[in-house]
Amino acid sequence: MKTKDKVKLFLEMYPSLKDNDNRLCSNIWATEIGEVEGMNKESKVADFLVAYAEGKLTSAPSIKRARAKLQEEEPKYRGEKYNLRKGILQDKWRKHLGYEENN
Repeated sequence: MKTKDKVKLFLEMYPSLKDNDNRLCSNIWATEIGEVEGMNKESKVADFLVAYAEGKLTSAPSIKRARAKLQEEEPKYRGEKYNLRKGILQDKWRKHLGYEENN
């Protein structure tokens, strides 16, 4: 399954993950750990780090980029932080920086 599809699935199943990349990554990795041969959820931290370093788990930056792209393309995947950042705060800073048209 592609990273974008994994992210979409988790955002649909757990809307609270829309605003927390760390929790989103953790949930995806918890699922992937069960798919890595020789690993289970009770594996040691060192096993996790080895699997991550070897590319057996989706990288955090890839998950974050996929989440950002999904939220940009499809509003239903946007959380409260996205709406605040892109709506109210963006408008406030645009006005503060003088980007508003003077009519």
